Amino acid sequence: MEIIIALLQILHMLLQVGIWIIIVQVILSWLVAFNVVNMSNNFVRSVYMGIERLLSPLYRPIRRFMPDLGGIDLTPMVLMLAFIAGQMLIGGAINQIAMG
Repeated sequence: MEIIIALLQILHMLLQVGIWIIIVQVILSWLVAFNVVNMSNNFVRSVYMGIERLLSPLYRPIRRFMPDLGGIDLTPMVLMLAFIAGQMLIGGAINQIAMG
């Protein structure tokens, strides 16, 4: 039983890390869009492209169903809400297993 709880806690933690990666990606994209940071900087470009490559497979299925809202991309918010819902489900499962 403890192994299952430990695995669920690890999954919960990975979802939390995913949420933080999404937040960093959104903030970095805003900074690039408003020309606060420049993509000609190698470090900024490598971080931006790395996060983009990490999240684009997760965004792609969501973008197929999202309506086109012009310049507004709500895909990160939808993915974040899905991660939060997953965390809540995992937390409930951990409590159920721990209670008996």
